[in-house]
Amino acid sequence: MADNYSSYKKRDDICDDVCGQEVSRISRMKCMMKSVDLRTVLILFVIIPIGFLGIYFHGQKVTYFLRPIWQSPPKPFIQIPHYYHENVSMATLCKLHDWKVRKYPRRVFDAVLFNNEIDMLMIRWKELYPYITQFVLLESNSTFTGIPKPHFFAINQDRFEFVKPRLTYATIAGGSRKGQNPFYEEAYQRVAVDRLLRIAGIEDDDLLIMSDVDEIPSAHTINLLRWCDGPPPIMHLHLKNFLYSFEFNVEHKSWRASIHRYEKSKTRYAHYRQTDYLFADSGWHCSFCFRKISDFVFKMKAYSHSDRIRFAHYLEPKRIQKVICNGDDLYDMLPEEYSFREIIGNMGPIPRSFSAVHLPVHLLENVDEYKYLLPGNCVRESG
Repeated sequence: MADNYSSYKKRDDICDDVCGQEVSRISRMKCMMKSVDLRTVLILFVIIPIGFLGIYFHGQKVTYFLRPIWQSPPKPFIQIPHYYHENVSMATLCKLHDWKVRKYPRRVFDAVLFNNEIDMLMIRWKELYPYITQFVLLESNSTFTGIPKPHFFAINQDRFEFVKPRLTYATIAGGSRKGQNPFYEEAYQRVAVDRLLRIAGIEDDDLLIMSDVDEIPSAHTINLLRWCDGPPPIMHLHLKNFLYSFEFNVEHKSWRASIHRYEKSKTRYAHYRQTDYLFADSGWHCSFCFRKISDFVFKMKAYSHSDRIRFAHYLEPKRIQKVICNGDDLYDMLPEEYSFREIIGNMGPIPRSFSAVHLPVHLLENVDEYKYLLPGNCVRESG
């Protein structure tokens, strides 16, 4: 045993001597490998590269999954119950809400920023038309992200002849803040809506609907609020939340739409939380509800969250079509929730709904034209 030990020792000493001399490249590699064990190799050349790749491709998912650790949930809303039936009188409906019926209804103004949602705009305006005093629409020649675009409403204005006597429409030059955060451009355009509302003739105590085109209050909601005295001066509207069509009903709620009793020196057109009051079951929010795949691509590039396009293949038409029919997320993101239970519970495709009950009236009266928005019709036009 002693002789064997001496033999190995001499070999190590020889190698140490060789490593200290000018030797061939192969000999040098052998000497380096002598001091590196298998565990180190695995860490350096397998585990660490895989970790970097995982962070690159799925880092956003990790961040969203850990949201309950780094972000607290928002303050809960004060829920206001919503009573309605078509055969119940307005006086009774106001009374059910502990409000009083008015002798005459308030005027109502509906103001939107418009991008390219022609079908949604038609469905919205047809739904609200009987109760709106003035429609207000502002359109830019570029998106919030600075992409030039046509004036889509102006191009399609012949479809909207029915609102022209009650329409205040204007265009605005966009892109002046190119390279800045898209939310600056959005805020700039919303300030312009304030000026347009004054041109439209809004006055104190009129009602003002603040919502995106695809956030559609129901007609009976607006009629109730214009006839009743007693609602809070500002209320957010709880809308049933849909994605891609009225087939995919998203679990988490849509609340950003709001209705205001206008005050000239105080009311500002905005799209963030402005009150704690939330009026239940007030309409529909149909996000990314487009007829053509090209409209999906345009919207993904155009809106304020365009930074979610982390990889070019997100914009491939075949992928987008597959995502729509599966009810998956266009950006391959996890649900934006504030507890691990809600995140895990809402992971995966959105469950399909086969109900077409209580949807906007114009949609149901024109099923052939808007078939793509109804259950079982997920395939989109490519153009």
